[in-house]
Amino acid sequence: MEHEIADPVGTGPGRVLITGAGGQLGTALAEAFPEAEALTRADWDVTRPRTDLVTDSYLVLHTAAWTDVDGAEVDPEGAARANVEGTRNVVALGAPVVYFSTDYVFDGLKAGPYVESDEPKPLSVYGRTKLEGEREVRDGWIVRSSWLFGWTSRNFVRTMLELGAKQGEVGVVDDQRGSPTFVGHLAEATKSVLELPHGTYHVAAGGECTWAEFAEAIFEEAGLDCRVRRITTAELGRPAPRPANSVLRSEQGAPTLPHWREGLRACLSRLQRT
Repeated sequence: MEHEIADPVGTGPGRVLITGAGGQLGTALAEAFPEAEALTRADWDVTRPRTDLVTDSYLVLHTAAWTDVDGAEVDPEGAARANVEGTRNVVALGAPVVYFSTDYVFDGLKAGPYVESDEPKPLSVYGRTKLEGEREVRDGWIVRSSWLFGWTSRNFVRTMLELGAKQGEVGVVDDQRGSPTFVGHLAEATKSVLELPHGTYHVAAGGECTWAEFAEAIFEEAGLDCRVRRITTAELGRPAPRPANSVLRSEQGAPTLPHWREGLRACLSRLQRT
């Protein structure tokens, strides 16, 4: 069934629904789409079907997900309920969906940036369940991004700021490379994605760095006197495997985001105001 979305960027009340509005991306989307109905997990746990939300006027920005990468290795069923069954329940509303996915659908072995036509080969339970969630979407857009950070919720920037204020040195992985993406920039770019045909798009920050380089930039921009000790993924010893290369670029005309360092400055500015 086709749905006419005459007002795709939320200037009319009730036209857009956001799932996972309590998370960092959901929070940013609620700002970018101020007329949207923003539902937190308390409002709707997407693992449970809802028939009362069905309406032809909805566009669903679906951010609700299991995002604990290591926790998914321990509880794959829980991750699948959230990322696969949850997406199935969102799709069942009958409205076009923007499904926010991840660089973790790839194995990270490619020498250059991943584009939309590259074959996904997830390494982790988290990556597999997000890819399976993508396959639930029949009417809408799949937006893959990477290394998200923002001014709310738990993320790398906020963790580094906390550690950097307490410690003189922090060990950070230096053999994973990606494009840290500010949720504020991604949320605004979603408006441009809605102008594109339904399909899969890579929307991530410009530039690239390792986690260690990102941490050094965070300390520099925040004026924190904290050293970064560069370590390997193996030294960190996390349960879930991570792709060594998470850099995403678009061959499908997806909107281009500012450089990750510009996103970092924008995030720090927001944190200073809160």
